[in-house]
Amino acid sequence: MKKFGLLPRIVVAIVLGIVVGLWSPDWFVRIFETFNGIFSSFLTFIIPLIIVGLITPAISELGKGAGKWLGITAAIAYGSTLFAGFLALAVSMTVFPRMLQPGSFTEVVNPAEALLGPYFTVEMPPVFGVMTALVISFVLGVGMTLLQTDTMHKGFVELRSIIEIVISAIIIPLLPLYIFGIFANMAAAGQVWDVVTTFASVIVLVLSLTVVLLLIQYFVAGAIAKKNPLTSLRTMMPAYATALGTSSSAATIPVTLRQAVKMGVSRPVASFVVPLCATIHLAGSTTKIVSFSLAVMFLADVPVNIPVFIGFIFMLGITMVAAPGVPGGAIFAASGLLTSMLGFTEPQVGLMIATYIAIDSFGTATNITGDGAIAMVVDTLSGDDLERDLLVEDEEGRLIAVPDEGEPYLQDKD
Repeated sequence: MKKFGLLPRIVVAIVLGIVVGLWSPDWFVRIFETFNGIFSSFLTFIIPLIIVGLITPAISELGKGAGKWLGITAAIAYGSTLFAGFLALAVSMTVFPRMLQPGSFTEVVNPAEALLGPYFTVEMPPVFGVMTALVISFVLGVGMTLLQTDTMHKGFVELRSIIEIVISAIIIPLLPLYIFGIFANMAAAGQVWDVVTTFASVIVLVLSLTVVLLLIQYFVAGAIAKKNPLTSLRTMMPAYATALGTSSSAATIPVTLRQAVKMGVSRPVASFVVPLCATIHLAGSTTKIVSFSLAVMFLADVPVNIPVFIGFIFMLGITMVAAPGVPGGAIFAASGLLTSMLGFTEPQVGLMIATYIAIDSFGTATNITGDGAIAMVVDTLSGDDLERDLLVEDEEGRLIAVPDEGEPYLQDKD
């Protein structure tokens, strides 16, 4: 099953869920409705802990970084993430009223009205709410940075390891079964084909948005760095392709770093910016989540409160910090905000998870390719603040560092 990736499993779950929902009796569908209820309760319980376990040590670690340039890089990355969210909001609010039929999926997003309920439920109230988890993460993370306490930091690093095990060993393996139940419910409600075809058009729109976003990022970075944006973007394509295969920003760091250096970014800047932005720069993920959540709200005929949604975008950029290290981590971290700020129901969150994971690798590829643009900007702004070695590639494709003083030395290609 490890060789059979998450995306193929999700696709199989969707297809089987549709088949089972169309042809199975109600009592059989209720079995999976029961599982979905229990799994949803567990997600409600674990999401605040995911937020605390991922964000707190991430803030602590970022605070011990490279001083001024840590703040500047983080500000640029957060600004890029916010821009992606507002771009998706503007485009979605313009296009969706013409593309989607408001209220057409009211029964689908509330399947309890169309189907029998679960056989039983298990309540798992969270220890604290999502907003409380965010406040705790900020207070403890910043506090550990100021006090530079190793004991608490090590404890939260271990908590992060536990949370990552829970996600990788429990949530991710059971996720296909959960999505299977969601689509079985929709099929039994008789509207699954409308859902699939409608979200296919939404997915096409989102993929187009990610392309536009990358072009904007590189044209802005190219103007600042005085470099050809299309040439720079083409140089980063190996990193984009690698991310499509790995669906992990962290796993793509070596390729992203190498291509950033090939673009002309100095090695010290690239070595600092690329790993940092792999954690905090989530423009592609934000584009997907904002677009999909607005699509669900339009389809359910839920009024979109623009001020609330703007606040949701601001919180989204913070909540997803450190999530790229976990498969599908961004949407799991964001699901708490979906329910607390936007009022999403369990089936609506399930639709979000299914559509998000369906194109997860494209969001990751957009995230890490945008990291190259940020590296270009930071490299230009930093001037002589950071030590720079000239990097050239020899005939064998090896990177050779040529410092201002001393002998050239071989650089690790990774």
